[in-house]
Amino acid sequence: MSKTIFILKILLLCVFFAQAQSPKTIDSLITVIETTENDSIKLRLTNQVSFYFIFNDIEKAASLLNNGIKEAEEKEFYFGVNELTNTKGIYFDVKGIKDSARYYFEKGLEMSRNLKIKSIEQMSLNNLGMYNWNNGNFQEALDYFYQALEMNATHSPQNIQGESVYLNNIGLIYQELKQYEKALEIHQKALKIREEINLESEQAISLANMGVCFKSLSRFKESIQSYERAIALAKSANSMRHYYSFHNNLANVYQEMENYEQAISNYKIALERPASLGANPKSDLSIYSNLTAAYTQLNQPQLALSYAEKGFEIIEKHPKLMNFAGTLYKNAAESNYLLGNTKQGSDFLASYISINDSIFSKNNADAVAGLEVKFKTQEKETQLAQTRAELAEKELKIGRKNLLIYGTSALALLLAILGYLVYQQQKLKNKQLQKENELKEALNQIATQNKLQEQRLRISRDLDDNIGAQLTFIISSIENLKYGLKLKNENMSQKLNTISSFTTNTIYELRDTIWAMNKPEITIEDLKSRIINYIDKAREMATNINFEFKADNQISDEQAFSSIQGMNIYRIIQEAVHNALKYAEAKNIDVHIGLKDEDLILSISDDGKGFRQSETSIGNGLNNMRKRAGDLGGIFTINSREEEGTEVEIIVPLPLQFQIKEAS
Repeated sequence: MSKTIFILKILLLCVFFAQAQSPKTIDSLITVIETTENDSIKLRLTNQVSFYFIFNDIEKAASLLNNGIKEAEEKEFYFGVNELTNTKGIYFDVKGIKDSARYYFEKGLEMSRNLKIKSIEQMSLNNLGMYNWNNGNFQEALDYFYQALEMNATHSPQNIQGESVYLNNIGLIYQELKQYEKALEIHQKALKIREEINLESEQAISLANMGVCFKSLSRFKESIQSYERAIALAKSANSMRHYYSFHNNLANVYQEMENYEQAISNYKIALERPASLGANPKSDLSIYSNLTAAYTQLNQPQLALSYAEKGFEIIEKHPKLMNFAGTLYKNAAESNYLLGNTKQGSDFLASYISINDSIFSKNNADAVAGLEVKFKTQEKETQLAQTRAELAEKELKIGRKNLLIYGTSALALLLAILGYLVYQQQKLKNKQLQKENELKEALNQIATQNKLQEQRLRISRDLDDNIGAQLTFIISSIENLKYGLKLKNENMSQKLNTISSFTTNTIYELRDTIWAMNKPEITIEDLKSRIINYIDKAREMATNINFEFKADNQISDEQAFSSIQGMNIYRIIQEAVHNALKYAEAKNIDVHIGLKDEDLILSISDDGKGFRQSETSIGNGLNNMRKRAGDLGGIFTINSREEEGTEVEIIVPLPLQFQIKEAS
């Protein structure tokens, strides 16, 4: 058989196997394996069929792999031995036997390099990247994926589809490291390649990955656009599993934006996934939990509980999913509180807390185990470095003794050359050590920032989940008591109204605090959005008052403050508007954010009854505004005249990085 015919057969076999989706087709391939006399075709098909059985009948896969490797060694078909060795690593990885998986992946890599089989070397590097990724070794995974990408560029530059795969994997690792801007840059490169060769299904995957990054960066509009493009491409490519999955992801973005109607619409499309695509109970459980939350927020608790029941049915069929059911119990508790079912709501809330405590304990144990492993690894690396240093010192001493044997003239010349080389070597070594130290320091800073962000997120979730749920329970209980006491004791009902109103305000303030905690910085755009939301709520409470909010166009929406500075600005405006609503008896309340010279000006004015400043004592509200202005390094003033209204003004010096749009 000529080389050309052999290559054509291999290509035909690859096309044939690409269509092997059913057990019937796999049986046909097994028949070919048992009847063909061509050893290379037989062993390559054995590798392909073994890969199928790894995910369908793992013990049969083991038997096929062992027999295949043995036969390939007997026939001295080393390409087959190398290929089957890599697949055996995947077998152990799927079984969760990590040490054996790593052994076979590394053995496959070493074998491919010795045999100089570049295609399998790339595959081995990618497999090692996936292995390290699955085991949380993100830096090692990134290194292997970059090696595979470099090999692809050097040895098979025409394989741009393979390049897009490696770029996709690298982008996902940056997502794991929470470096979302870098991840976006990589995913966009992969998308560009997939667009050039018109791979619609792969384009959809890249766009969905970008949607995740945009959502994590709170760039919701771009996230929605990415997911909508991904959904359209998945449908066009008939990649229906991705089509329904992407609708679920898009719904999550809308729910994050509190656009519950759009979220519900997309969740329902995700649930329309046909049975032919296979069951996904974990995903369905998450969707039912989110639907329960969305309908609760829309004040439709009865409908919310109907979806909660579907979630509980999944848990009953799949008890192992209980650890993922915490939010379902929390959302069901809130729905019951809205309906006045306080006993059922309390039971669900207790279940939610129990699940959270269980998960928290397990995560702590895993974290401690991980820290112990890291400590032992660092200890071994330190010992190894000391041993290397001692060996280097001994080698240097031996070299010096040998040099003394040579003649005087040669000795002087050699010493001069050696001194120069040692100096250059030490200089290079010092530079290398400096770069390594800088890299370690940067990685440590990233790790510390990630841990701090995780702690902030966990604290904010605890505040929102536990305290928010308990305050909701208090409000629901008060509403039930008010109804019973309304006719009997009007004074008591009034007191309960006051407590209910205070608790509701506490929830709003808690949400404002969580909003600030979850942001490393707050932009002018964030502030404007939050102020508009607050004014909208005020309009609902005081329908007879006209509110106006204005922000100068000169101020860049991308101007960023720290979360504390941004929260101080928001609280000053909130307190001033609250005072005007409570005391001024005004018809108009204006809020203005503007620029004057190099200062940021906050102005809150009303046309109410005003007061005499000389005859009015300063209360806690004004003191709080004055203190917050001081924390910002600003100046707080209040001007009021009887029957003419009141104006609160805060002047804050702008930081050097404050951006002002240039006039066009």
